[in-house]
Amino acid sequence: MSYERYIEEVTEDVSLCLENMGCQPILFVGSGISKRYFNGPNWEQLLRYLASNCPRIEEDFLYYKQTYNKDLIEIGKVFSDKYREWAWREGKDFFPPELFEEDTPPDIYIKYMIKEYLEKITPDSLSQIQSKYSEEISALQEIRPHAIITTNYDNFLEMIFHEYTPIIGQQVLKLNHTSIGEIFKIHGCISKPESLILTSDDYKEFTTKKKYLSAKLLTYFAEHPLLFVGYSAEDPNIKSILCDIDEIIATNNELIPNIYILEWDDEIRKKALPSREKLISVDPHRSVRIKSIVADSFDWVFKAFGTNGAIEKVNPKLLRAIIARTYEMVRCDIPRKTVEVDFKILENALNIEGELAKIYGITTLTNPTALNAGYPFNLTQVANQLGYKSWHHANRLIEQIKVETGINIKTSDNKYHIRIKVGNTDFSKYSEAAVILLKKVKNKEQYTVEV
Repeated sequence: MSYERYIEEVTEDVSLCLENMGCQPILFVGSGISKRYFNGPNWEQLLRYLASNCPRIEEDFLYYKQTYNKDLIEIGKVFSDKYREWAWREGKDFFPPELFEEDTPPDIYIKYMIKEYLEKITPDSLSQIQSKYSEEISALQEIRPHAIITTNYDNFLEMIFHEYTPIIGQQVLKLNHTSIGEIFKIHGCISKPESLILTSDDYKEFTTKKKYLSAKLLTYFAEHPLLFVGYSAEDPNIKSILCDIDEIIATNNELIPNIYILEWDDEIRKKALPSREKLISVDPHRSVRIKSIVADSFDWVFKAFGTNGAIEKVNPKLLRAIIARTYEMVRCDIPRKTVEVDFKILENALNIEGELAKIYGITTLTNPTALNAGYPFNLTQVANQLGYKSWHHANRLIEQIKVETGINIKTSDNKYHIRIKVGNTDFSKYSEAAVILLKKVKNKEQYTVEV
């Protein structure tokens, strides 16, 4: 099989995942994206820069790497102490006066220097990025992800997704979010240097609270397509997150069908075709299987994840504001929540028929209540009704019906299935009759298909 065919198959797989989950993907972005587009540093490169700019760090970086057994977190703590000593002595003129107040945290000096460095090297606009990446960045923007999660400190993602709202550090844990159009900066941001997760003390506090972060992210991992980009498969950030959630989203070492990792290899066309799966060891006794994509151009991958037009032409900031003002949304499977309605924001949309639905990224229906009652499930929810944790099990049963009867219940509107057009994308909804039919197939009982 050629690499071109590999691209086609991966694109088809991503498209099917988007269709069956019926929602926008989540992006989990690492330092590789900053390195790709403006030569931003990875963690070790950042520490090397810090070592070269503090007179109190007298030894070569390799000395510290050897002394602390390559533990970059511990090296960050040592460097932080060195920067504090420098700042309070001969380096005082390099820092603003307010950093020397009584309540200032002792690690603020190294974090301030990180802020200064990243602000200096981060482009002021996308026009400063090399033109060869223009189409790729446009494709990344067109994904219009539900949300973005990142361990990066810099503000480059805010430049790409300028309509999205950054949620920084501990705010991720403290605030109730509308959970759309947000950039979760879980390791902090240079806009608030004190929020940066850098030293061993920072990581101890982060690890203590990480279980709450993982709980917040679990819904994303379970209900959305997820793309890791800018990380290697061995990155400790990926392993740490997957370690916390694999017992819930993966059982019996099964492939997690909605999580992808994208890795760069500019020689990939000269090699054997890459595996479509990646086994990631999250601790000495556990591994997680996710889908793998290896590419020498990210353009086609971003385009594949951007095929879902559910919120095309919708401003995520406006959508976030509208959702925040929706009142008393009551469903049987989520907690009740009452929030204030702001009629000024909704006024224009309410005065024009169909506009409010467009703001929410849906189309108007003659009788939406009847439709939701008749076809209440997406494919993931159908799978849950059958005792499975992910949609691909239910999809296999549908494929089995197709093989055994020649009928594909997904290709038409019928008593089991209906397709709803949302923007430029069709979504499938399923009825209780579909659950009953698939349960019979699962249990190897006799069944008939009535379309």
